[in-house]
Amino acid sequence: MTADLARAGGPLAAAGLALLLAGRGRELRLGGLVAWALGCAGLVVYLAPAGHRPLLAAGAAAGAVAALVGAWLLLRWPWLLALAALACVPARFTVKVGGTDANLLVPMYGVVAAAALALAWQLWRRDERTRELGPLTLPLAGFVLWSGLSLAWTQDLHEGSVELLAFYLPFGVLALCLARLPWRLGWLGALWALLAGMAVVFALIGIYQYETRDIFWNPKVQIGNAYAPFYRVNSVFWDPSIYGRFLVVAILASLVPVVHGTARRIVIAATAAIVVTFAGLVFSFSQSSFVALAVGVGVVAWFAWGRRTLALLGVVAAVVLIAALVMPSVRHHSLNRASGGRSKLVTNGAAIAAHHPLQGVGIGGFKKAYARRTGLRGREPKAAASHDTPVTVAAETGFVGVALYLWLLVASFWLLLRTAGGTAAGRVALVLAASLAAIAVHSLFYNAFFEDPMAWGVLGLAPLAAAALARERVSEPRRRAADPQRAAVAVPPGDRTRAEAG
Repeated sequence: MTADLARAGGPLAAAGLALLLAGRGRELRLGGLVAWALGCAGLVVYLAPAGHRPLLAAGAAAGAVAALVGAWLLLRWPWLLALAALACVPARFTVKVGGTDANLLVPMYGVVAAAALALAWQLWRRDERTRELGPLTLPLAGFVLWSGLSLAWTQDLHEGSVELLAFYLPFGVLALCLARLPWRLGWLGALWALLAGMAVVFALIGIYQYETRDIFWNPKVQIGNAYAPFYRVNSVFWDPSIYGRFLVVAILASLVPVVHGTARRIVIAATAAIVVTFAGLVFSFSQSSFVALAVGVGVVAWFAWGRRTLALLGVVAAVVLIAALVMPSVRHHSLNRASGGRSKLVTNGAAIAAHHPLQGVGIGGFKKAYARRTGLRGREPKAAASHDTPVTVAAETGFVGVALYLWLLVASFWLLLRTAGGTAAGRVALVLAASLAAIAVHSLFYNAFFEDPMAWGVLGLAPLAAAALARERVSEPRRRAADPQRAAVAVPPGDRTRAEAG
């Protein structure tokens, strides 16, 4: 009975979220929000652990009260949503879902619940804004809808339900609510300060772990360090790669004001944050994070130095290739062993996608499909965990899912790269573009694109920066017309001469 509830609730919630994202009428969007909530409730009933029902009911009631208080705060100070969501990014807790343990972003779900209630109140009060995600609306709505529908045929209903309920459904609402925020540079500055400050603190904790050989939380990292030639740290995160990815995004966010020059005190603070954060990143020994950082730095450098960046990137690529060729793990072992088994995962994942080209094996079905193909045994075969987002999307959602995923990425980069520039909104867009590039590249080696709330945060803030730039371009001619003398001083003499000649 509960399995049927999940197979119905997942598609219902995904359809409601798609309607909320793409619907135009207020009543239609309210209906989508209700469908989203009802579908989520169905998944919660399916995944709730047996027993302790009074305790679960009391927790749900306390959570509802906290969400109401949070919604009131968000209606008064909307940007608290972005700050609270960022603060919750590292906060993962081990919880029991359907008889198994999972590390989930429990505090983040409270923030999303408060945002959903605030959104419901705004829609009820006749807020007529629609399609706030702009050109990202249709690809994101389509991808979420198709992923939710795939729960009806998934080969692993439990894993698919966790994926939907823990990541796609809450983070989709989070992205939408972030796109509805009013444009405020002061709050964006506070968001950067929080990100940089968190990264510095986490980096210092990571350095402390390396010096003391004291790892928190994750016993798997401790066991791995006992057999590895180097010592990896995870700071307050569960996994060193997740820790590294967070630090990479923080470094890129601080790099943009350093390269493009803002107030001197901000440049000094950003430079110091980069130095400390990079020191913490080194001890994560996360190869995927370093590759992601190189790509993100390349994006920032391109906007700073243009084609000269190609030479720099060529040198970096050559150094990485030479270093890889001289590594004993590459020279004396197979590509699969040198990559920690990822090559085999990608090859077999592509084969699974080829055998299910249209609809895939369903969301969350990769692990079981891989285990059946390769003969792995056990209820939760660890060796079957995917490490590549595009391959996972292809295997689980087929050609349709891959097309929607690529559409979403292309639309996101197109929106951000055409917005990036020297204005305030342009610098924000450049931070977002570099961060999205880094997360996307990281997801090629560590499958966590849609499981990362920062990726959804970028998707939500991207249309906000683009809309702010559009307003700047509209208002600038008006300011010049209102004050011709100030406009003439603001334009450099060479540009003024070319403009007059034209």
